[in-house]
Amino acid sequence: MTASTSWAETPDSEDQTARYQITYNWQHHGAFNASHSGANSIQPISEKMYTFSATAHWGFRPWQDGELYFNPEITQGVPFSGNLVGLGGFTNGEITRAGGSNPKLYRQRLFVRQTWNRGGDKEVVEADFNQLAGSVDKNRFVLTAGNFSTLDVFDDNAYAKDPRTQFMNWGNWTYAAYDYAADARGFGWGLAGEWYQDDWVLRLGRMSGPTTPNGLPTDFALARHYGDQVELERAHTLGGQPGKWRVLAWRNRGVLASFNDATQWQLQHPGTYNDPVALVATRKDEKTKYGLGFNVEQTVKPGVGYFLRVMKADGRTETHAFTEVDGSLSTGLVFKGGLWGRVEDAVGVAFLRNTLSTDRRQFLAAGGTSYFIGDGQPLTHYKPEAIVEVFYSFGLTRGTWLTADYQRVQNPAYNADRGPINVYAARFHAEF
Repeated sequence: MTASTSWAETPDSEDQTARYQITYNWQHHGAFNASHSGANSIQPISEKMYTFSATAHWGFRPWQDGELYFNPEITQGVPFSGNLVGLGGFTNGEITRAGGSNPKLYRQRLFVRQTWNRGGDKEVVEADFNQLAGSVDKNRFVLTAGNFSTLDVFDDNAYAKDPRTQFMNWGNWTYAAYDYAADARGFGWGLAGEWYQDDWVLRLGRMSGPTTPNGLPTDFALARHYGDQVELERAHTLGGQPGKWRVLAWRNRGVLASFNDATQWQLQHPGTYNDPVALVATRKDEKTKYGLGFNVEQTVKPGVGYFLRVMKADGRTETHAFTEVDGSLSTGLVFKGGLWGRVEDAVGVAFLRNTLSTDRRQFLAAGGTSYFIGDGQPLTHYKPEAIVEVFYSFGLTRGTWLTADYQRVQNPAYNADRGPINVYAARFHAEF
C-alpha cells in the first residue's frame, strides 16, 4: 500500500465525517422565599428559561493518522431573570453559549488531532462527534491543537459529562471548582498532549483564557496569560467491573483581582452592592490561581454506573472563566434502560455540594459583588450550595431523546436567606 493511500477508508474506518445535533432545553422554577434580592440574584418569582443549539461536526483525515475538525454552531436562549446570575451550580449546561433570543452563528471548534501509534494491542475507535471511526494502538501519543474546549481532552467521565444527553447542572458535567481557561462560551485556543501507555494516560495542556474575566474576547498572550492543566488517568477492574480514576491539577494566570484587595476596596466604598466594581478596580497582571481534583467512574454492574468528582481550588482570586465555586463535590448513579427493557433510556440521580473559600466569603460579607453572585447586600448567612438532580431520558426514536429533569437548589449563591429553588426541565435532543 502506498503512502498516499495508507489511510484510505475501509469497512472498519472512515476518512471523513459529517454529524449533526440539535438540543432544546426548557426550564421553569416556581416562586421561592427570599428576604432580599440584588442585580445578581435569581428573581424569587416564577420564571422560565430556554436554550437552543444546532451544531455541525465536520471532519476528515488530511494525512496518515491526522484528523481535522470544524464545528459551526447556531445558538440562542434566555436565562432565568434575563441574565446568567444567582448560582454557583447553574441548572443548564447549554446556557454559556446562548446569547439572547436571536439565533447567533459562530465557530465553535477548529482543530487538528495527530496520533503517533507506539505499539500494543489495537483499540477500536467508534464513530462519534469529532471522532472518525478506525483503530489505534493502545500505546500512543495524541496531540490536539487549535480552537477547542479544555473539556474535550480533560476530565472525561462516562456517566456525567454531556449536558445535552446526561445531567444538566454545570457541576455534573465537570468539576464546578474547575476554573478552566476558556472564553465566555467555554472554548479557547491551545494545545494538549496525551500519552497512553497500557492502563495509564498522562495529559498535559495549555489553553487561552479571556482578556477579561468571563469575557468573550480571547487573550492570545499564551506566554503570560494561560490555563495549564495536567491529568493522570488509570483504568482498572473492581469486582470484575471496569472503572477509571483521574487526578487533575490546573493553574490559571491572567489579569485578575485578589479577594483580599477587593475586600479592602469594598470596605472603603460602602454601599456599592450591585456591581463588581471592586474587582475591576483591583485587578493586576499575572495573578495566579490553581486547584486539584479527583474523578472516578465505575461500573457497579452491567447497566449501572457510579461517578464522583471532588475538587478544591485555592480561592484567593476571582473567577477567571467558569463559575463561582472554590470547593465542589458531585456524585451519583446512572441506570441504563436495558435493565427494564428500554435500551435507549437512562435514569440518573446526583448530589452536588459547592463551597466558597474564606477570602471569597469575606468579600461577599463586605457587600462585594462578583460576576455571577452577590444578592444586593452583605452576605451574612453563608451556607454551602447543595443541589439534587434527577433525570429520566426517554428514547423516542433512534437518535432522538426526550428528557425530564428536576433540580432542587438549597442556599442558592450560598445564601441561606434565599431559596430553596425547585427547577423543572424538559429537553429534546437529536443526533444524525
